[in-house]
Amino acid sequence: MGKGLCIFGMVGAGLLLLVFGLDLALGMPFGRISMIMDLGFIVAAAGLFAASFMTLREIP
Repeated sequence: MGKGLCIFGMVGAGLLLLVFGLDLALGMPFGRISMIMDLGFIVAAAGLFAASFMTLREIP
């Protein structure tokens, strides 16, 4: 169960990175309404990905 949740967290973080990265670069999904919000979500998604990856490595 623990590994599945970690992998789910990494997949979710990857999708968030993709969506908000595309919005920041191309303005595609949301029309680049707020650049600061895009950067905040990218930082948060990168943090979630890192935490999930480090936790996945700890699980035997």
